[in-house]
Amino acid sequence: MSFLETDIKFLKGVGEKRAKLLDAEMEIRTFGDLLYTFPHRYVDTSRFYKIDEFSGEMPAVQVLGKFVGFAAEGEGARQRLKASFHDGSRFMEVTWFSRINYFKNAYQKGIPYILFGKPTYYNGWQMSHPEVSNYDVSRPPQGFRGIYSIPEKMRKRGYSPKFIWELARNLIQHPRFNDIGETLPHEVMDKFSLMPLRDALVNLHFPKNPDMLRKAKERMKFEELFYLELHILRYARERGRKIRGFLFPKIGEYFNGFYKCHIPFELTGAQKRVLREIRDDMRTGRQMNRLLQGDVGSGKTMVAFMTMLMAADNGFQSSIMAPTEILANQHYETIRKWGDSVGLKVELLTGSTRSKARAAIHAGLLNGEIDILVGTHALIEDTVQFRNLGLTIIDEQHRFGVAQRAKMWKRGDTAPHVLVMTATPIPRTLAMTVYGDLDVSVIDELPPGRKPIQTFLKFDNCRMEVNALINRELKLGHQIYIVYPVVHENPKLELLSVETGVERIRGLFPGVKVCMVHGQLKQAEKDYQMEQFVSGAARILVATTVIEVGVNVPNASVMVIENAERFGLSQLHQLRGRVGRGAEHSYCILMTKQKISGDTRKRLSIMTETTDGFLISEADMKMRGPGDMEGTQQSGLAFNLKMADLVTDGQILSVARDAAESVLNAHPELLKVLESNDVKYAGEKLWLSTTSLDVLSGELVKRFAKTYDWSQIS
Repeated sequence: MSFLETDIKFLKGVGEKRAKLLDAEMEIRTFGDLLYTFPHRYVDTSRFYKIDEFSGEMPAVQVLGKFVGFAAEGEGARQRLKASFHDGSRFMEVTWFSRINYFKNAYQKGIPYILFGKPTYYNGWQMSHPEVSNYDVSRPPQGFRGIYSIPEKMRKRGYSPKFIWELARNLIQHPRFNDIGETLPHEVMDKFSLMPLRDALVNLHFPKNPDMLRKAKERMKFEELFYLELHILRYARERGRKIRGFLFPKIGEYFNGFYKCHIPFELTGAQKRVLREIRDDMRTGRQMNRLLQGDVGSGKTMVAFMTMLMAADNGFQSSIMAPTEILANQHYETIRKWGDSVGLKVELLTGSTRSKARAAIHAGLLNGEIDILVGTHALIEDTVQFRNLGLTIIDEQHRFGVAQRAKMWKRGDTAPHVLVMTATPIPRTLAMTVYGDLDVSVIDELPPGRKPIQTFLKFDNCRMEVNALINRELKLGHQIYIVYPVVHENPKLELLSVETGVERIRGLFPGVKVCMVHGQLKQAEKDYQMEQFVSGAARILVATTVIEVGVNVPNASVMVIENAERFGLSQLHQLRGRVGRGAEHSYCILMTKQKISGDTRKRLSIMTETTDGFLISEADMKMRGPGDMEGTQQSGLAFNLKMADLVTDGQILSVARDAAESVLNAHPELLKVLESNDVKYAGEKLWLSTTSLDVLSGELVKRFAKTYDWSQIS
């Protein structure tokens, strides 16, 4: 058995009983689990502090002194032990809330002790449950020290972070610690001057100084990200090598005819660049898998349609799948109009399509009469069969589960080309990870003539000012969106609702037709209400976030978002994108209560400072973390990396990706090793997924990085 696989019960200071506790509370079962349980922060123990030097902002500090008295107070569950501790010049109070008898007998008055804990002030300085150790004049203070997270259940049983610290020390002093082999290729280690693994592990638990700790962290971050990118690149290469795609060799009359005679506006330089990238993909004979990112209003739908024209010119059908019926209907109306201009037949298939129409669509797909099918999840039903589907486009793809997306490109012997689109800009570091196996295109240019949307943060006491703006825009003939966070009133949440909001708006603007849309309406009613607004019959739309995507009303000039503090930045940006689609000035008003935290105010202020979706997404990820970002929840990736942070370690990620690519180029035989289902790494069999990137997790990366033996690679 390898050193890292050794049962934790065999480590000095553990045993059977503590091993069960470590397993249950911290999932530490082996030497390797403990070794990769790193401190969550570090404190300076290079000196003893005087009580006179304490401040409320201090982290844990150590103080040298003597106990001068102990007193038990209270009864039963409220019992506590208080002690008076003197550092030679001043007193402080020390309190224990559990194991009273143990602590009362463990320490003696008049003997020097070192206390380590966080000082707090309440009628004098205090420490609760500090670590207490005997003072040895021959052992000076140690320097930097790691502080480990301890579950509350272990704390109540008398264990402190020092317990894990002592176990880590015993582990690193174990005679077999030097058996741990290097987990990165020597060529990578040398090129980037990385700290050796054993040195990094020692310094993460017991840093010699801040510089050594920094180098140890950088080494471990690099390792995690290197293995993550190695698997993503391996997956992408294998798919590119194995999955054939249809060959689209020509650009013909459909594409050229539309471009020359019917295109409603001049393409931007960014749209032309993306179309060239797509065209290059489609004539390789390999399946295209491309992610198209473009901010709200950047012209993704036009790029999608012109890609469908390439398919039609080569005799193939296309489909486009949207997450909601509102968006599917919007796409259908736009694409049908463009398709009619060049003689292509476009149909719509959703859950609301009636049986007779559905049967006709099924027949038209099989006989090739239908060129383009627009729809929702209904497109992936088993009954939907195409004659020759060559291209599938998935819009706002993060709203589809992994299995749903996969069904679109697993039909037939040859996979259709895949274009996935999102108007939710994804930070580069996240895109490299979540969509690392896709080629990425970005439309980073808005059509000419678009005026920037003016965004304001307003509090409840500014409602008269906001209502005056709405009234002014209504008199100019424009339309208004008002978005609420919930449908029904909930006194506990203290949130404004669509239900009460629609009545308030009707009272404020008599004579103006107001319609209402939310997710609890039946589809027919939702479609009717939406049509009232799109047609201009209704001037104000009161809604929830169901209108976040897919609503295109160029005449709408104001977006009011109530309880804006309840929404993420990316979602606010999506909602704001519903206005500013015409040539008129447009406004987005973020309404919130006056009492909001400083962090919330800072977050909302970002919306008022920029309309750049990529800057907003970066800020959103920094504040919320990658796991909460819209666009990542359904990716299947678990971002439980031990050391690396996709928010702050973008530079290391880029270097690690380049290194992984270089290693794969230099060692093509590694692809076969990585592809094997049962692979021996340092004596253990480790399952590596070969079917889907979406099941890759940080836990797998962590285990792979710990155990892979690079001596296998020649």
